[in-house]
Amino acid sequence: MNSTTTLPDAKRVGMVSLGCPKALVDSERILTRLRADGYAMSSDYAGADVVLVNTCGFLDSAKEESLAAIGEAIAENGRVIVTGCMGEEADAIRAAHPQVLAVTGAHQYEQVVEAVHEHAPPSQGPFVDLIPQPSDSDIKLTPRHYSYLKISEGCNHSCAFCIIPQLRGKLASRRIDAVLREAEKLVAAGTRELLVISQDTSAYGVDIKHEPKPWKGREVRAHMTDMARELGQLDIGNGTPPWVRLHYVYPYPHVDRVLPLMAEGLLTPYLDIPFQHASPKVLKLMRRPANEAKVLDRLKSWREICPEIAVRSSFVVGFPGETEEDFRYLIDWLEEAQLDRVGAFRFEPVEGAAANALPDPVPEAVKEERYAALMEVTERISAAKLEAKIGKTLPVIIDEVGEPDEDGDIGANGRTQADAPEIDGAVYLRNVPETLAAGDIVDVRIEEADAHDLFGVIEPR
Repeated sequence: MNSTTTLPDAKRVGMVSLGCPKALVDSERILTRLRADGYAMSSDYAGADVVLVNTCGFLDSAKEESLAAIGEAIAENGRVIVTGCMGEEADAIRAAHPQVLAVTGAHQYEQVVEAVHEHAPPSQGPFVDLIPQPSDSDIKLTPRHYSYLKISEGCNHSCAFCIIPQLRGKLASRRIDAVLREAEKLVAAGTRELLVISQDTSAYGVDIKHEPKPWKGREVRAHMTDMARELGQLDIGNGTPPWVRLHYVYPYPHVDRVLPLMAEGLLTPYLDIPFQHASPKVLKLMRRPANEAKVLDRLKSWREICPEIAVRSSFVVGFPGETEEDFRYLIDWLEEAQLDRVGAFRFEPVEGAAANALPDPVPEAVKEERYAALMEVTERISAAKLEAKIGKTLPVIIDEVGEPDEDGDIGANGRTQADAPEIDGAVYLRNVPETLAAGDIVDVRIEEADAHDLFGVIEPR
């Protein structure tokens, strides 16, 4: 008599990922490891045997969001494991939510996987255990056509407002061949835009003395410019390199050397540089390099080398000791710098940050006034820059294609090379062909603009 053995269903893991793109990469790596151990993924609370919450602990507001997300996961599912930056504050998490099953810190992949194994043991059984699990098809939490490429962990800076070194440690760079191998694998799987991320991309390789490794028959150093050049050699088809976008770039002198790569088309003409402020006094209080005048000269030279370059940055208003004169200095600097994309943050004390002990805190009402004034200036600059693009034809990568409306017209949205996903603007397209798909790169004639976004139509080829 024949008998049939029924294999047990795979245990399912849900994931809530908060914070920056670096944390998103951590989430992808954790889920990839768990899938290799036989777990399936759940897109909702109800279907999960356990839920992972990858937290952010950079600002108090981010901690509150993380605690709220943990509470929601407990209410909806009940079986929750916490990881990420706020995991360093396990006592605070357990005080707010004593029901959590386990708490681990940032990028502690082994501990997270062990916690899942303990609280939701894999149910593969002896038969499935003999089957090799997939290892060459990593889980992605971003669309197929763009991917974050994390090149290092940690940071060697000691900025007064930041606790990242306490959360993620000192700079720890990945081997250059490992970075390039991952990038090559991503492109082969359909990635058309690589977003290079770290805490300090310009410092990549400093901790390992820019150790070279063999790659494609030659030696390549673990250095930002060498890495950027190699990434520009990848091919998404017909000899076309992927869009390679550099984030978190401190303006060290060697950054100048990536501008020719942008001019040659090997690197996306985009730099994300965390200036944080312009006033020399405030920069000194922040423990940041106070070279704002030299930066203005370099911005000018960068635009001469590569006129298409877009520069994004973020600034903190209301830092302790910031006077009205300091703030006016920042506004005047922004008027001269004419940055393409700007984000701003009101200063928040972060437990453990040196800035908390500084005198002369700025009142909340003044922070709000300065924030509004800064955003008004940067919005005006952005609107003028985008208006200047009307009538031009620009390459656009498609992020989403809509459904036909009642007239059969199809709309889509995408981004120019001046726009990173999630943080910058978009291009909204009308009357696109039904064959258009996410990840396509098309030429778009810009017809209209507002303060943040562009509107246009695909140019026929």
